[in-house]
Amino acid sequence: MGAASNDDNEEHEFGEDQSTNNDATSTNHDDASAQQPKTCSTKSSPADSSVVFSPELLGMYYARLFPYQMLYSWLSYDPATINPNNNNTTKNGTSNNTTTFPRREFSMTIEPTPGNEVYIRYQSFLSQEELTTAIQKRRPTKIDIGAVFNYPPKDNKSLPSGKLQTQERELVFDIDLTDYDGVRNCGCDGAKICPKCWTFMGMAMEVMNEGLRNDFGFEHVAWFYSGRRGVHCWVCDDGARKLTNEARSAVATYFEVNLGSDKNKNFNLSSPLHPMLSRAYDILEPRFVESVLPEEGHGLLSTRASWTKLLMTLPKQANSVAAKLEEKWGSKRDTTTPEEKWDELKTALLAFIGKSGNSKAPKNLSSADRSRVESWPVETVFKYVYPRLDINVSKMQNHLLKSPFCVHPKTGRVCVPIEVSNFASFDPFQVPTLGQLMKELDDFEAADKSENDTDVTFDWQKTSLKEPFEKFQKSFLVPLLNEERRMQREEREKRAAVMGDF
Repeated sequence: MGAASNDDNEEHEFGEDQSTNNDATSTNHDDASAQQPKTCSTKSSPADSSVVFSPELLGMYYARLFPYQMLYSWLSYDPATINPNNNNTTKNGTSNNTTTFPRREFSMTIEPTPGNEVYIRYQSFLSQEELTTAIQKRRPTKIDIGAVFNYPPKDNKSLPSGKLQTQERELVFDIDLTDYDGVRNCGCDGAKICPKCWTFMGMAMEVMNEGLRNDFGFEHVAWFYSGRRGVHCWVCDDGARKLTNEARSAVATYFEVNLGSDKNKNFNLSSPLHPMLSRAYDILEPRFVESVLPEEGHGLLSTRASWTKLLMTLPKQANSVAAKLEEKWGSKRDTTTPEEKWDELKTALLAFIGKSGNSKAPKNLSSADRSRVESWPVETVFKYVYPRLDINVSKMQNHLLKSPFCVHPKTGRVCVPIEVSNFASFDPFQVPTLGQLMKELDDFEAADKSENDTDVTFDWQKTSLKEPFEKFQKSFLVPLLNEERRMQREEREKRAAVMGDF
C-alpha cells in the first residue's frame, strides 16, 4: 500500500527510543521540556472562522472542547466512568477502580518552536486529570494511542530490557485515499480529496463493517474520519482487544485482496468466489455503477476513450466481445447510459462463455479461460472500490494510531466519529475546523441565555460537535460499557460460585 507522506503519517510502531531524552525525539535535538508551550487561556478574542488552524486555536480546543471524559471513559473500559457524576468516580470523572488506563501508551507530537517537531513516546497517565493536564500543557499537534502494557509505559526506562510487554489493544484498521491514487479518475491524488473519490471510503467502510460484525461476531466497532483523507476503524470488543499478533494478522489478511501492482496490473480471484468476497461484490457493484461508471463519477464508461480503455482490460479470449461492443457503443444510434453499457457488457460475457440462453462457448475455450472471463466483472469492481487497507497497522498490538477527537494540523478539522449507516450524509468538507468551532462558541455564549440549551455539561455541546459526539456516546460508548459491566458481573458471580460465597 502507498505510504503516507512524512508530515501526515497517522501511525507509529512501538520500538526502542533512540533519543538521548528518555521520552522525546526532536528534529533539532532540543530539550522539549525546556520549551513547553504555556497552557492556553480559556478566554479568547472574537474568533475568525476563516483561520482553520493555529497554535492558539489548538490551545483553545484543548482547553474547552476536547472530550477528555469521553476518551478516558472509553479507554479505561470501566463502566463507572460513563457518568462523571457517578459515586464511584472522582470529581474529574476518573474511576477509583480502573487499572487499564494507567497502562495505556500515548504519544504526542509537539512543536515547542515553529518547525521544531518533538515526538514524545511512552507516555501514560494515572487519571483523566493527568491526561488533561499533559495535553493542555503540551498542546500536541498530534496524539497517538497505543496498547495497554503490563506496566505503565512511562516506566519503560526503569524496567529491565524486554520487561515491558503489550497485554491488549483494540483491533484497528487504517484506510487512506492515497492508496486509491491509481484508480481515482476525478483529478485528485495524494492528500487532495473531492466528493467523487470520498465515496471510496464509504464503500470500504460498509464492506469492512459487514465482515467484522457478521464473520467475526464483533459488536463494538467505531469508525472515525482521520481529519484529512481517510478513515480509521477501532474494534473494541473484549475478544478483539485480547487478540494475539498472529490472530490480528489472520483477521487483517482475511480482508486482503491482491489488487495487482504497477508492474503486474492483472490479478485473479479464486473460483468459486469466497462467500465474504461474494458478499463484498453484492455490496460494491451497485455503488460502483452509481459512483464510478458515469461522467458525474469517475467516468469509466462515459466516453469512447474511457470505455475503449476498459474493454482493453478484458481477457484476450474475449476480444470478440470487446470488438462488438466497441462498434455498437461507438455508433451514433447508440444512446445507452453507462449503467446500461455495464449490464450489456456482463450479459455479453456470460453469453460468450455459454452461460446465457442458448449460447455456447467456443470449443477451444479452456475451463481456466472461462473462469477468467466470468470473474472479470468482479475483478474490475474490486480493482476500483474494494477496501485498500494499510494492513501493517492492523497486524501488531504495538502499533499506535491517531487518537479520535484530535485535530488534523493540515486541515484544522476534528477527527469525528462516522456512522456507517449514515455515511451518505457525512461530508468531510463540512466537518468543523478550529476557527469555525471557536466562532460557534462565541455565538452560543453571546446569544440570549434563555434561547440556549440549559442542559450543557461540556463546552463541546455548544458547538456542531454536539451531534457526532453525543451519537458516539449513545450508539457506541454506552453499549460498550454496558457489555463490560455485564462481563464484570458474570466474573464476580463465577468467582463467588467457586469460593462458595453465595
